[in-house]
Amino acid sequence: MLSLVQSLELHTDNSTGSGTLRQYSFQDVLVLKVVKRLLDTGVSLQNIRTAIDHLREQGIEDLSSITLMSDGASIYECTSDQQVLDLLHGGQAVFGIALGVVVQEVEGSLAGLLVEIESTDDLVTGSDELSMRRASRSAG
Repeated sequence: MLSLVQSLELHTDNSTGSGTLRQYSFQDVLVLKVVKRLLDTGVSLQNIRTAIDHLREQGIEDLSSITLMSDGASIYECTSDQQVLDLLHGGQAVFGIALGVVVQEVEGSLAGLLVEIESTDDLVTGSDELSMRRASRSAG
């Protein structure tokens, strides 16, 4: 997986070696999710790289209005319902990925992860109710 990340030129921190924690931007996580979906449908890595490069040029704000359509060989960018329908009527597209949905999924997953981290921090730092009572008794 790391070689895939490196080949897509994701913006990681300067961590090196196996087992080190790496930090990725929101856009990088989004790119990985789109890459995974495209790979699962049989799109070649070369075509995925081309599509990802194009999406990077669009910027993160524009991604929620884009649907990627593919026939398994080519990837098409659709920014309107009419473009999606035109591809379907022309018989070119087999599946689509609405990037707005992917953005929402990644945001939801990261929000859930943040809540999980915060609750773990509370347990580690002893800021639960029992720990606070013990601290107030020993202080007072």
